Amino acid sequence: MICVTLPHVTTQNSAPNSAAHTPLRRFRVPDGLWEAYGSVCARLDTDRSADLLAHIAAVIQAYGDDGELAALERARAELAERRSRRGGRPRKTPGPE
Repeated sequence: MICVTLPHVTTQNSAPNSAAHTPLRRFRVPDGLWEAYGSVCARLDTDRSADLLAHIAAVIQAYGDDGELAALERARAELAERRSRRGGRPRKTPGPE
């Protein structure tokens, strides 16, 4: 059995669950199921994290109440903002050019 951490939008040097990074979530998945899922996702030109995030959003979109739909929109905006910083985050202190 594998313990999975989602979503995959943090870096190796990120502090888990800090305000600057997307919180990590964990759940258990049997090894064979996880490997088969990874293979299918690769064939679909995606990764597990993106596919799981899309599934979660689709379930909320289909069955969520007004509060849950509002939370979904806030989460989408948060992810868009975080992804826009990838590779372009300004330095905290000026560094050598």
